[in-house]
Amino acid sequence: MALVRCPRCDEDEELFGSRDGDTITVTCGSCGCVWDRDLTPRCPTCGRDDVRAAYRAILDKSRGTQLSIQSMRLVYLCPDCDREQLAAYLRSNTPLAPDELPVDGD
Repeated sequence: MALVRCPRCDEDEELFGSRDGDTITVTCGSCGCVWDRDLTPRCPTCGRDDVRAAYRAILDKSRGTQLSIQSMRLVYLCPDCDREQLAAYLRSNTPLAPDELPVDGD
């Protein structure tokens, strides 16, 4: 799924952007349409913009089979679509579990 698409021709590859402060101006290489990209986080499922910021842990094996948090990724949780995850995050105030655990490279 493309993060950005041209609102005129639906192009998702021939797009070029330039940043000026908090604004990204995007130009479509296919049809020439120019627009400012809205950087407001939104729920990809329902489109709500009152999403809550949360952190998801990125795990890796640090020693043998021991898993350790290597970093965290900022994600946005929707009060409707991610209700259970958001409630657990707010209760625990700890990073969300990763979507996938690391696997052996053998």
